[in-house]
Amino acid sequence: MPDLTEEEYDALDEKWTKTTPKVSGDGKGGFFMKHKGNVVIVSDVSATYLRARADAAHKTTSEIVDELVQEKIAAVL
Repeated sequence: MPDLTEEEYDALDEKWTKTTPKVSGDGKGGFFMKHKGNVVIVSDVSATYLRARADAAHKTTSEIVDELVQEKIAAVL
């Protein structure tokens, strides 16, 4: 993806700020991840935890979820 100009960045930021996607039909909102056709919806508590941990580690939430799953798999083996 090419670098955005300041104006393009501002327009994109405003668009996504005002058009947050809804992923649950219960009206509570939520957090989602999409990877290879799979969608995972987690609670607000889990979403907050994942975002905080990802921000602290300078990683994506997907990377944090992957690490957590790998830890669980390793614990079982």
